[in-house]
Amino acid sequence: MMIFYFLFMIPLVFLLNFFHFYQFILVISMFLFLSNNFFDFFGGLFYCFGIDFYSFFLIFLCLLISCYMLMSVFFLSNLSFFIFLIFFLCFILVLVFSCMNFFMFYIFFEFSLIPMILLIFGWGYQPERLSSGFYLFFYTLFASLPLLILIIYLYLNFNFLFLGFFYSININFVINFVMIFSFLVKFPMFMVHFWLPKAHVQAPVFGSMILAGIMLKLGGYGLIRFMFMFDYYFLIYGYIWYSITIYGCFIVGMICLIQGDSKCLIAYSSISHMGLCLLGFLSLCNLGILSSYLMMISHGFCSSGLFYLCNIIYLRTQSRSFYINKGLMTFMPGMTFLLFLLCLFNMSCPPSINFLSEVFIMYSIIKYWHMSMYFFFFISFLSSCFSFFLYFYSQYGQFCFIYSFSNVYLVEYLLMFIHIIFIFLFIFICPLMYF
Repeated sequence: MMIFYFLFMIPLVFLLNFFHFYQFILVISMFLFLSNNFFDFFGGLFYCFGIDFYSFFLIFLCLLISCYMLMSVFFLSNLSFFIFLIFFLCFILVLVFSCMNFFMFYIFFEFSLIPMILLIFGWGYQPERLSSGFYLFFYTLFASLPLLILIIYLYLNFNFLFLGFFYSININFVINFVMIFSFLVKFPMFMVHFWLPKAHVQAPVFGSMILAGIMLKLGGYGLIRFMFMFDYYFLIYGYIWYSITIYGCFIVGMICLIQGDSKCLIAYSSISHMGLCLLGFLSLCNLGILSSYLMMISHGFCSSGLFYLCNIIYLRTQSRSFYINKGLMTFMPGMTFLLFLLCLFNMSCPPSINFLSEVFIMYSIIKYWHMSMYFFFFISFLSSCFSFFLYFYSQYGQFCFIYSFSNVYLVEYLLMFIHIIFIFLFIFICPLMYF
């Protein structure tokens, strides 16, 4: 239903030039999707597609972030082509999260790169967007081609590529590396993360929202699927990726404290939080996997809201630098409280869903390796530090401009509010997810 819905609505973009109609289409599709119950093993089965528990909330997040992207646009050139890219990207991501065939999953997984690069190239800020697009393209290309070879190898040996099947192949670190390296780049794991800050800084606000909200979750979703198919590989070689990630979270937390660009700081904080998700997955604990999945969803709302608020400040002061954007409490007092809430959620304070997921991740990684407790203490402390750094350096201090006024639009308040309210609402979904 969802696939044909988007397939027939995409051509309408070039026939009907009515902006709010497309927002209404996405909202209706979201409510139609939520009316179904896909909490069984696989539901809505037809041909090579189906939705289960791990797909359900990611598709919901995809539809919701697409609505946010449309709301974030005021004046834009080539509006019809932009709406077409949003619908097309949303269509591709729904296909990725609902594929049951390994090869089709790989095709749509890589095909989602094309609309993202077009968004960066078409509406990016500086000429450096060309180099950031090439970073994104070549990192994804070189990491994913070995995965295609593995898919061909599996098909030649087993003659089918069902995602829920347990494949028994020879134990080999090279196969394990090929298997998950493409997803670690999408996550991204420390040492293959260099494309992310460049892509975020040069992308427009709607590009950063979809990149932080959805594109980073593709790696986590692929990792979940592989963990259920090749669990023995993760049991044997998981400690290698675990060691790199727990060291990387600590280093990236310190890198955040020396950033002068607010968008760079939010991008590096995404790497730190996705590293925590990866630690939860690699712990091979049922509670760790579910809490990492929950953190991916909460991070999609929190990080998207931070990028949008950063863009609100950029549109007023024409700068993202902490050295210029000081004393914003006197400039936009209405946004100060919203930024305070988002920074609290970014550092995983209660009553947010981030707090619950981080507590369960802490339990799972300590259960995996007891010395993780000391690393987790420093990672959590640094996360608090760079969240306070983002808030205090931007809101307090001497304001650089002559006059002071608040000119935040109502739609911007609305968009920030619905970012925050969903972080609260997922508290009520937690009992269903864990129990």
